[in-house]
Amino acid sequence: MTSLIDVIFLLLLFFMLTSTFSQFAEVELSAASSGAVAPSGTPPLFLQLGQDTVRVNGDQIALDTLPTSALAEAPDGTVLLVSLAEDVDAQRLTDLLVALRRLPALRVSVLGV
Repeated sequence: MTSLIDVIFLLLLFFMLTSTFSQFAEVELSAASSGAVAPSGTPPLFLQLGQDTVRVNGDQIALDTLPTSALAEAPDGTVLLVSLAEDVDAQRLTDLLVALRRLPALRVSVLGV
């Protein structure tokens, strides 16, 4: 008869060897606004995120071309308002935030989360 500690050890070993270890990207989120305002005369930009579409101020663009789009030329401190469609999942939002991380001039605010 096998002792209980041997069974626990075998189960622990099994789960350690069969689990996958992957590194996930970290996205920094803050719940409150810093209180800073956009530079005077600079209107905020508006991004609509759908499950299959990305629109910046009404113009449809691809998510992978976001860092080279007109957003890259925005002045420092420009506010980017992100609106989510109902079918957007957490992974799609994370992909967008990772792409926007390469644009440090933008202050991203996600609406309706």
